[in-house]
Amino acid sequence: MNYNICVTTAFGIEGITKRELAKLGKENIPAKNGMFSFYGNEFDVAKCNMFLRTAERVYIKLSEFPCTTFDQLFEGTAKIQWSEYINFEGQIVVNGKCVNSIIYGISASQAIIKKAIVVSLTKSKGIKILPETAERYKVEFSIIDDVCSIYLDTSGLGLHKRGYRDLVGEASIKETLAAAILELSVFNKDKEFADPFCGSGTFPIEACLYANNIAPGINRSFDFASWKVFNKDAYNVTLEQAKDEIKINKNIRIAGYDIDKNSIKLAMHHAEKAGVREYIHFQCRNALDFSSHRSYGVICTNPPYGERLSNEKEVSALMKAFAETFAKLPDWSLYLITSLPGFEYAFGKKADKNRKLFNGKIECRLYQYLGKKPPKKND
Repeated sequence: MNYNICVTTAFGIEGITKRELAKLGKENIPAKNGMFSFYGNEFDVAKCNMFLRTAERVYIKLSEFPCTTFDQLFEGTAKIQWSEYINFEGQIVVNGKCVNSIIYGISASQAIIKKAIVVSLTKSKGIKILPETAERYKVEFSIIDDVCSIYLDTSGLGLHKRGYRDLVGEASIKETLAAAILELSVFNKDKEFADPFCGSGTFPIEACLYANNIAPGINRSFDFASWKVFNKDAYNVTLEQAKDEIKINKNIRIAGYDIDKNSIKLAMHHAEKAGVREYIHFQCRNALDFSSHRSYGVICTNPPYGERLSNEKEVSALMKAFAETFAKLPDWSLYLITSLPGFEYAFGKKADKNRKLFNGKIECRLYQYLGKKPPKKND
């Protein structure tokens, strides 16, 4: 079956997700409001969920129609051939948003859409009541500028939920954002990697998954995999492909440090859940003591800020001290994400590049300091 597949991504990393889609054979797809749309089959749905490191969710777009009244909302929703997508025994969950439209009641819109789906399915099956005892189907709607779009969420949990971070640390960075920053960096499987403020371990774990070519979705479940109206082979074949493509590099050098011993325990637990504990060196260590005898390494880090420290002055003092530590590593590159205003002033050095990103709802900046380049092999 051919679907209108929609992949969403966070602000500021659209270009990275676009490159990932190109690697999956979906080239030259423009992003509109953080969403990429293209046509594909069940296997494309499965691959996007399994392999995209920076995407937020994968949807199937079912319909789009003008919507200024609740009657139009009901009729437009009821016209969708729901029996082609939803098992009549399935649990139906409706969520959505209303923006700049005559219809602005989210709860009322949810109820009307749910009713339209129920009416469609009960008529197609010749029954009066849906049992809603089987697998889950999450229906998403958006009514924007008086146009309603209806989607089916194939992912279930957001794609940042890799399945390894079950005990989330304080002010953790999202897995998808960490993966995006790694993609922006000069990190590769041959470079040493470190996070001196590793917290619950997201950066080192994502770096290890990337370096070993381990698909981000390999250890989690997706809603579409349990749908009775969906081709089961799509998930099973894609999962086997993901397993076949793993390339373990036992020589990788990835480390995570944190001054808090409980954070290190948490990071080690998450690495164990991700199946990469043996490839990451974790240690309770002050970030200001970080050093390395190796050259041309990469630091990606999410240091304490905002919610994690009591005040801006304390954060600024920490960044000033860390700048002195980093200055002793002239050929290392640093990618540091923070919401601290005036970070460059506190750090004492202007970044080579910076870009606005969001860690959840927190507006941040990614500051990039590029180290000396390694000599060419023929020098």
